[in-house]
Amino acid sequence: MPFRLSEIAQALGARLEGRGDIEIVRAAEPADADAGALAMAMAPEYAEGLSRGGARAALLWEGADWRALGLEAALYVPRPRFAMAGITRLLDPGPGIAPGIHPSVVIDPEAEIAADVAIGPLAVIGRGARIGTGARIGPLCHIAEAVELGEGALLHAGVRIGARVRIGARVIAQPGAVIGADGFSFVTPEVSAVESVRATLGDRGETQGQSWVRIHSLGAVRLGDDVEIGANTTIDRGTIRDTEIGSGTKIDNLVQVGHNARIGRDCLICGQAGVAGSAQIGDRVVLGGRTAVSDHITLGDDVVTGGGTGVLSDVPAGRVMFGTPATRMETQIEIYKAQRRLPRLMAQFAELQRTVRELVARGEASRDR
Repeated sequence: MPFRLSEIAQALGARLEGRGDIEIVRAAEPADADAGALAMAMAPEYAEGLSRGGARAALLWEGADWRALGLEAALYVPRPRFAMAGITRLLDPGPGIAPGIHPSVVIDPEAEIAADVAIGPLAVIGRGARIGTGARIGPLCHIAEAVELGEGALLHAGVRIGARVRIGARVIAQPGAVIGADGFSFVTPEVSAVESVRATLGDRGETQGQSWVRIHSLGAVRLGDDVEIGANTTIDRGTIRDTEIGSGTKIDNLVQVGHNARIGRDCLICGQAGVAGSAQIGDRVVLGGRTAVSDHITLGDDVVTGGGTGVLSDVPAGRVMFGTPATRMETQIEIYKAQRRLPRLMAQFAELQRTVRELVARGEASRDR
């Protein structure tokens, strides 16, 4: 469905210059834009791409001359990247789940399905599940017993929701997400090698071969409102209490959240991050890609970690961390710079050693004479 440029401007609160009747059906990078596309030319470095594309209208940086760029119209906003959220929301056709309930869906008689719900082919809804108004459930999804799915929630294809999981309003789960699998929790009859190493920080003692016994997961998972879960991300159920994800938190693809973990509101957890069991994450925390958070530690509000950070101990609120083990980012950058200088420093050290040996040898020769 096309939008007139004036409609997009009104939805964004953008300043429109030029023709407002141009019809827009998609967004595109400047060099790839055709007459029906809104070119995303948000900085001066995109000007050259506009000359190679065929856009009639563009989202431009403040101060850009749209006429000189060969355009018929332009939108201006204070924060172009934020405006992308509104533009993409308008132009996104959605997952294409047909209205109503597909005849191949299996719904337990004790499940409660609210109005305006859409459920795709071969989905399964378990006993006692409660599906909120306007929820959309893609094909091949499985919702186990006693799950609560909030109004307006969207589950893409192949999402698996474990028993008794509670999911808030407008939650989005991307394909293959698993929410509410058993936690990875095992114990041995006697003190295990792992427990010995944790206590001694190195010495495993005289432990014998041991078998692992499962600690069953009696808790579930609770997701707040407006949470997003990436493709193939897994969130384990708690052992006794629930694993919790606060409202507004966004979790990328291939993230693992362990049992009993608590993640606060409006956090951003990037791809391949891992939050170990019973870790406590505050509000508005950002974990860069491949960050690993150790078990039973606490990260305060507003903590930020760089990519690949290994967090092994508590982090106070507001701290920016980097490296493994995690240290303040400015300290880790200095350590990194020092590491790069090590080959030159070692060569200088070797030269000093040779000089000292020569001086010592000369001194000994002088005494002999």
